[in-house]
Amino acid sequence: MRTLTNTNDLAAFCELAKNGPYITVDTEFLRERTYYAKLCLVQLALPGDGEAVLVDPLADGLSLAPLYDLFTDTSVVKVFHAARQDLEIFFVEGGVFPQPLFDTQVAAMVCGFGEQAGYETLARKIAKATIDKTSRFTDWSRRPLSEAQKTYALADVTHLRQVYEYLAKELEKSGRDRWLAEELNVLTDPSTYIVMPEDAWQRVKTRTHSGKFLAVVRELARFREEYAQTRNVPRSRVYKDDALLELASTKPVTHEDLGRSRLLLREARRGEIADGILAAVKRAQDMPAAEYPRVQGGHDSLQVNPALADLLRVLLKAKAEDEGVAQKLIATSADLDQIAAGQRDVMALKGWRAEVFGSDALRLCRGELALAAKGSSVVVVDLSAG
Repeated sequence: MRTLTNTNDLAAFCELAKNGPYITVDTEFLRERTYYAKLCLVQLALPGDGEAVLVDPLADGLSLAPLYDLFTDTSVVKVFHAARQDLEIFFVEGGVFPQPLFDTQVAAMVCGFGEQAGYETLARKIAKATIDKTSRFTDWSRRPLSEAQKTYALADVTHLRQVYEYLAKELEKSGRDRWLAEELNVLTDPSTYIVMPEDAWQRVKTRTHSGKFLAVVRELARFREEYAQTRNVPRSRVYKDDALLELASTKPVTHEDLGRSRLLLREARRGEIADGILAAVKRAQDMPAAEYPRVQGGHDSLQVNPALADLLRVLLKAKAEDEGVAQKLIATSADLDQIAAGQRDVMALKGWRAEVFGSDALRLCRGELALAAKGSSVVVVDLSAG
């Protein structure tokens, strides 16, 4: 197995890849000690029995520019499995998204392999291959890599070739290529990966919807996100969510107040982080009520018709079984509650989901459809037909 450690060798391989219909791609990275993932290895494989290589981005002087150039060559499909974190790395580091993109995890859900089908499962079912998982949680930043690490890493792209070819044919036969394309649009949208500090509070789970309380949560989350991004440290190294919520409740004014926190890390009770916490709390306390954040579309604020929500769940199950598609790919529980509450700007009512489920969901809401049991199945009855 070859490991590419200089730009010229990577450029030569990428030029060779441009002659094929697709290339399979995977990465190994570390994220425990940084805000942004640290890219440690890139795996690439040519179609069929073509060469598979490892690319060492930690090698002195190696530039990934040839790889990014390949990513923009639209004549070559870039195949990933569960691509989100890989794409985030390439977007942050290189400012590019691979185009066109194929994600075998999403494709597998569309093809009826269940929710979030794992790579090992697909490799076993489609490529009849067994993946050795022993190297999965190793430190990929350490050099030299062991032979076991290299073998494990390459398996992530070699078996992916058969998985891709099988799923691509299944999608073509079923006519669901468009479904996959709609799903992948989200993965190649920059907003998927950019966390704006002012919006970071929306990721903090809280049961309290008081505007005054949420204002403190927002300012504390904003400061934490800015600090973590600029210093490239994990959010949890600044302070964890439970500490943030404690601070939002106690609203510390002085450094002595911070010292009484049960959940705040020792490092956060002094210096820049402590100053940032106190400033954030003060901003929130001085904020006019008109500027308080509001929880939009939260479950507690929805006027959900529970009976209708239950019927929508039954309809979703029936439609998912008919189409052989994972239920969660069509609609989430939150989607169903929003529809039952009368909301219509819902993902489950758009695109291919509308064809499979959304249109009938709306008809059910309007009383134009009914559901009936037939043996062990549920059938949809059109009430408008007569």
